[in-house]
Amino acid sequence: MPAKRIEPGPGQESVWDYPRPPRLERVPERIRILFAGLTLADTAAAWRVLETSHPPTYYLPMADIAPGALLPAGGGSVCEWKGAALYHDVVLGGRRAPRVGWSYPRPRHPFEPIADHVAFYAGPMDACFVGDERAEAQPGGFYGGWMTSRIVGPVKGGPGSGGW
Repeated sequence: MPAKRIEPGPGQESVWDYPRPPRLERVPERIRILFAGLTLADTAAAWRVLETSHPPTYYLPMADIAPGALLPAGGGSVCEWKGAALYHDVVLGGRRAPRVGWSYPRPRHPFEPIADHVAFYAGPMDACFVGDERAEAQPGGFYGGWMTSRIVGPVKGGPGSGGW
């Protein structure tokens, strides 16, 4: 744990109050992603995964992602909580971003609701929105959480956070 936890203000959440193992919950806000000047995804049916020290990771239904915008990227990884992940390239508007999305086709319990959903790294996108607020990428290049003004940390991913 970092030396100094930021106390959440009114309407904020601390990543240090999120559980381990992580919790899955519905997202009440609309989630939108723009890529190559186009709408890659737009949904009111997203889920978020909340895990200690991480900002939320958003999972969007494949049905609400632009048709044909996802291509298999090959390879995969395993999450100790969610199971085996597959990676996706985004191809839209004449642009391609490799391995910027991931999904769990057969997630472990209690993450079954995110089958047929995809999460995206915010950094390579033109913009990602939670409600009307533009989200920023979690620090570092490994984790895929989205930061908004409602989330306080410090969060894992930046320099010096490897041992958390």
